[in-house]
Amino acid sequence: MQPRERVLMAMRREGIPDRMPFEISWGAFTPAIMEKYHNITGAALPPEEYFDFDVRTVGVAPSIKHRNISIYFDEALPEDAVFDEFGAGGVRGSQDHFLEFRYHPLAKARTVEDIRAYQWPDLDADYRYEGLKEQVKVYHDRGYAVTGDMYSTIFETAWMLRGLEQLLIDFYEEPELIHELCEQITSLRITQAQKYAQTGVDIIRLGDDVATQLAPMISPCLYREFFQSRMKRIVDAGKNINPTVLYFLHSCGKVESMIPYFLEEGIDILNPVQPECNDLEKIARLYGDKISFWGGIGTQTTMPFGTPDDVGEKVRHVQRILGKNGGLLIAPSHILEPEVPWENITAFIENAKKSYY
Repeated sequence: MQPRERVLMAMRREGIPDRMPFEISWGAFTPAIMEKYHNITGAALPPEEYFDFDVRTVGVAPSIKHRNISIYFDEALPEDAVFDEFGAGGVRGSQDHFLEFRYHPLAKARTVEDIRAYQWPDLDADYRYEGLKEQVKVYHDRGYAVTGDMYSTIFETAWMLRGLEQLLIDFYEEPELIHELCEQITSLRITQAQKYAQTGVDIIRLGDDVATQLAPMISPCLYREFFQSRMKRIVDAGKNINPTVLYFLHSCGKVESMIPYFLEEGIDILNPVQPECNDLEKIARLYGDKISFWGGIGTQTTMPFGTPDDVGEKVRHVQRILGKNGGLLIAPSHILEPEVPWENITAFIENAKKSYY
């Protein structure tokens, strides 16, 4: 069975594939582990090729649009500040793959007109998708499932532009402003979803962390008012072009109570099903016939602090719980941090290539 067939059978819950598909989350390693990977394996190939993950991921080309984000800040910006696609800025954290977002260009916006006048990115520009259809075909011809990356879909982008504390206040004090902010983001994401669907990707990856490890960050009524219908429009935009395209949602934290909302949006796959703060057996029992799972192996517990035998046992355990109906792509719940022993990585991959239904 080819990887694409394996992934789609599992994620559509259309039967039991020859084995469960797998990947390392985000298809890569943090810099320290990447260095270890090259030193130990001697491989010049990227990890997804060397270990033969079942999926490949495509993304938009870099923007050539000139934008002067500095006009939105009164203070001088440090030379080491890093800005994302939408213009939110951060500085490197304790690990250089994490950003501490400090620079929120719409923090001082006061009117709907301020939001509309912002220098929005050109994610809707055709040139940014040139060659993607051909790239997807190459991966398909090689037998791989292909995903299109659309993380920080609405909520995360909104708070990074506005500031998290300010956004949470605005839900109550400036709802019109935040509706406009979310609408501008959603419009770009709808176009992005349509363009991904046109390229033939199998899965569109959305992502918004809406929960801490204790509970959702916002109430159900706020989620419904500001995000749910917009997420559904993004899902519908891709499915109207390609009804077979699947939607994956990455949302860290304790999301058990949010799953019914995700289902109403049309989400097909839940990631990462973080085991440190969710009851996997409960989720499988309540929702295993309605949504598929992608992840399940803890990067705060088993991967950094377990033994290789612990990793193998956890892979078998999660496969039995979340994968009993075939609806699981097993993966670490997040990118692997530098403290993860190399032996645990190889133990995960060796065990993931087996199936324990």
